[in-house]
Parts: sequence; C-alpha cells; structure tokens
Amino acid sequence: MPSIIAIDGPAASGKSTVGALLAERLGYVYFDTGVMYRAVTWIALQRGVAIEDEAGVSALAETIRIKVTRPTADDGRQYTVLVDDQDITWDLRRPEVNHGVSPVSAYAGVRRALTAQQRRMGLQGNIVMVGRDIGTVVLPEADLKIYLDATVEERAHRRCRELQLRSSSIDYQTVLAAMKRRDAIDSSRALAPLCPAPGAFILDTTGLGIKEVLTRIQALICEMDEGE
Repeated sequence: MPSIIAIDGPAASGKSTVGALLAERLGYVYFDTGVMYRAVTWIALQRGVAIEDEAGVSALAETIRIKVTRPTADDGRQYTVLVDDQDITWDLRRPEVNHGVSPVSAYAGVRRALTAQQRRMGLQGNIVMVGRDIGTVVLPEADLKIYLDATVEERAHRRCRELQLRSSSIDYQTVLAAMKRRDAIDSSRALAPLCPAPGAFILDTTGLGIKEVLTRIQALICEMDEGE
C-alpha cells in the first residue's frame, strides 16, 4: 500500500473531496495544503496587508500559526482551520480570498514558509496530501501521485453550486472568469507552476461522479499492491 499519496489539480477538479474520502477509507491523515495559502490570504486581508505587498504577506506567513484539524463542527466542513486559535474555516471560501490566493501562493517567501510545514507532515506517512505542487515540490518521493483535471466550464459549475448551497448570490459567469484567471496564474508562475508530476496518474473527472473517481483511484492502488 502506498504510504504517501499526493493528489494535485486545479480548483474544483474534485481533489479535496476525493482526497478526504480516500483518506477515510484507508485510515490515513487527510491534508489539503491549499487551505494554508487561503489562510494567509484571509489574514492578510483582515490585517490590512495588501495582497500586492509580497514582503508583507511573506512576513505574515512566517509569523502566524496555522493549524488544520479534523472537523470541530457539524456544518459540512471537511476540516477545521485555525489561525492563532481563531476558527476561519468558512472564511477561506469568500470571494475576496478566491481572488487573492493565487498571487499569494506565487510568493517565494510564502511558499518557503508553508512548504516546510507541509513536507514535515507528509514525510510521517499514512497521508493523503492534496494541493497544486505536492507531487512536484512538496513530496516528490510520494508513493502514488495523482493529477485530477476537468474542463474549466465543468469546474466553474461545480464551484458555483458549492457557493450557492451556502446561500451565496454569485453567478456562474463570475465564477468562470475567476477560475480562468486563477488557472492562468497557477500554471504560468515561475515558482512551482501547476502541472502533473513525472509519473503521475492523470485522470480527467469531467462528467464523472465522486464515487467513479474514487473507484478508479482505489483500483490503481490495488494494481500497485498486486505489483508488489
């Protein structure tokens, strides 16, 4: 059985939901690294640090204490995110965070501060780690690397439905435009651009349900186990 599983992919490709369910079935730790970049973005906005201020945001990332735990409330969350003991879990999905997280995640100082924490946790094993550079940068030695993708239109529909379930009035075209912008930033940044890791299993989730994606990944794990 793979001890370290890395799942990468763009926004709303299904990696967070699939990663959480896979970890639960395997009895592994589930960790979504994207919430750490969102946490830095939200705290910067709250404390009046301009998103464009790379030095200021990077300094903030080095000083705040981010803790990701199992859900502490029965409100549909997959985890609880605490920054300096403040629960900011649902704040991380606000539109202003969606708008600012890509530039924040491209800052070298922010990535350096957060990658070190992510790597320490990942190397403990028995973990499903989800993000955009897990297989390429954070844990290139992962036993199993998976890259989930889907058309940007499909992903925008998924995110729009997710936001509307929480009574958000945001519309599809707004979500689609924001997602295209984020894809462009994430895939073209000089530091740790979004791309499949060498040797990664690439799965297009367009038109697939979560159960179908999970079944395919579990079949892949079984093949690896039999190959051993």
